[in-house]
This record gives sequence, structure tokens and C-alpha cells, in this order.
Amino acid sequence: MPAHTNPAGDIFGGWIMASMDEAAAMAVAKLVEGRAVTVAVSSMVFIQPVKVGDSVCFYADVKRVGRSSITLDVEVWVLRRGCGERVKVTEAEFTFVAVDEDGQPRPLKSPQAASAA
Repeated sequence: MPAHTNPAGDIFGGWIMASMDEAAAMAVAKLVEGRAVTVAVSSMVFIQPVKVGDSVCFYADVKRVGRSSITLDVEVWVLRRGCGERVKVTEAEFTFVAVDEDGQPRPLKSPQAASAA
């Protein structure tokens, strides 16, 4: 939407990054059986701009599962003006940690199940 544009008229990178975090959080929520928080974002690459009118799709795949953490590869693809070939526009790695009620790291209940997802 135009309200999410930067001064150059492209979709603001911060909006893309926040949406990637939300997509990753949805994937992680199914796996951690409780609360998880974003602790790191690495390898963020903005490959191409996202334009007003593009259809934006977010994909998250589990990359690694640790004792209390899950790392995902997150990609953003668009359909220019909602049609044509998909174009990859952004990619990053997001790491989440499962936390308890006090916000302290806690072990995942079933890391093997999470890595199989």
C-alpha cells in the first residue's frame, strides 16, 4: 500500500522485515508449544525492490533446531502487479528462542519433532 512506501516510492524495507518476522513467528509458534522471541536476524539481503501493487508472499523453512532455539530461512517473493512470474526480492535468516513465563530461555519440548516439521 502507498502508506508503506519510502521516499523513493518503493515499499519500505522495515515493513518487509517486520512482515518477515511475523511470518517466521507464525511458523515457530506451531513448533515451540509456547512463547518464542526473535533473538537474531542475519544475512538480510534486499535483492529487488517491492513496488506498490505487487502481491507479496512470505515463506519460512526450518534450518536448524537447537536446545531452545529454532533458526529459519525466510524468503519474500512477489508477483509484479499480481501476475506473471514470481520474483524473489528478499531473504534472511531469523533465530527464535523459546522462553518461559518469565522471559527466560527454556528447552524445546520436542526438538526432534520441530526439526522434522
